[in-house]
Amino acid sequence: MNKRLAYLGPPGTFTEEAALLYDPSAQMLPFQSFAAVATAVGSGMADEGVMAIENSLGGSVIETLDILIHDTHLLIRHELILPIEHYLLVRPGAQSEEIRAIFSHPQALAQCRRFLESCFPKAELIAALSTAGAVEEMMAREGAGAVSTPRAAELYGAHILAAKIQDQQENVTRFVVLGAKDHPRTGNDKTSLAFGFTDDRPGLLVSVLQEFSSRGINLSKVESRPTRERLGEYIFLVDLLGHREDPAIQEALGLVRQQASFVKVFGSYPRFVTG
Repeated sequence: MNKRLAYLGPPGTFTEEAALLYDPSAQMLPFQSFAAVATAVGSGMADEGVMAIENSLGGSVIETLDILIHDTHLLIRHELILPIEHYLLVRPGAQSEEIRAIFSHPQALAQCRRFLESCFPKAELIAALSTAGAVEEMMAREGAGAVSTPRAAELYGAHILAAKIQDQQENVTRFVVLGAKDHPRTGNDKTSLAFGFTDDRPGLLVSVLQEFSSRGINLSKVESRPTRERLGEYIFLVDLLGHREDPAIQEALGLVRQQASFVKVFGSYPRFVTG
């Protein structure tokens, strides 16, 4: 039986493209939100789920981070990096001067801000649940466009009015695959985790980060998110190179747990290699 793979749908989204890159033989299960994707995997409706976690232009995908921190015990077992190219789609026969509203996912609108402000300064920008869902909404409304993909244009019968409209041509999105277990060691791995403190005193964050640096563990990403409990309190998120079962990382995590009030390992997984 083929793997059941949940993703942010409908068909034609970048997440579907990432899911097909990950496992083209899987049974694709589209859902309307990343929260629904995580719920489907957690309930056993799907075996794994694909969701975006970071874009080179827009930064972290906050919804995914909050799901990992607060809402699921699923683990990251793979990562994928996908080049992102945005296209402006319209109904067949529509002209640029007719466009009064443009639909897309907020991340896609943000990544095309300069193009949209220059070419459609009076158009209303309307958030959609996904880039493919934006095309569905656009096709039902005169005088509308959608920022989406060539696949969505093909699926929904739209016309490509403008190609590669993202602000930066070097635009990539990192996706993660969630499952009940993370991935065994491969020798070229990455580990993602979060930690936080109940105390508020100088040096706490530095002390934790030194547990990694003193053991030669490279941190590829460090950022913070509000705890959602009190103003001014944050959870720190770290990506580090190596697997949680590596002896040096095991030792560092043990000492971090002694200093932090909250530690959650999101999983260890193979580093994505392009080409």
